[in-house]
Amino acid sequence: MLRTLVVVCSVLASFNLSAASPQVEIKTNVGAIVIELYPDKAPETVRNFLQYVQDGFYNGTIFHRVIDGFMIQGGGFTPDLNVKPTRNPVPIESNNGLRNEVGTIAMARTRDPNSATSQFFINVVNNDMLNYPNPDGHGYTVFGKVAKGMEAVEKIAKVATAPRPPHQNLPVKPVIIESARTLAANTRKPAK
Repeated sequence: MLRTLVVVCSVLASFNLSAASPQVEIKTNVGAIVIELYPDKAPETVRNFLQYVQDGFYNGTIFHRVIDGFMIQGGGFTPDLNVKPTRNPVPIESNNGLRNEVGTIAMARTRDPNSATSQFFINVVNNDMLNYPNPDGHGYTVFGKVAKGMEAVEKIAKVATAPRPPHQNLPVKPVIIESARTLAANTRKPAK
């Protein structure tokens, strides 16, 4: 009886662990954003993002590309527009059933589908044209969603921007990621 109870408890514990969604709090000078991550849908991308968070990489970076009615992008530049050195790119995981909808977070990349490193973007509208397989046969990897703080995302989307080559949509007043840290995992059902 006791052995059966131990086995049942072990199975339940492993279920809860596999259903846990890591969360990351991104504190900006505009407000805090909490992101719920989906390791069940994009394991390499989530692992990569969490490693950058744990390394303190995002602390002091900016949102360098802000387009209201599209998305806000950050995670690669310092306020003086120096590029931060990154680790090797991660393989694309865009064919995971997740869509670039309002509030989702996805990896930025170049034309090379396997070029995502540290930069990410948060969709402020439904961007169907970025879903797998669009626009180039690969799409953009969605790996989480804003769980709290969408009002901060919306404030960022509304800041004044101006071109400052090579950037076209750079906030006039820097939007700084003051810190990024992991929070306790949220137990939930895996993403659909």
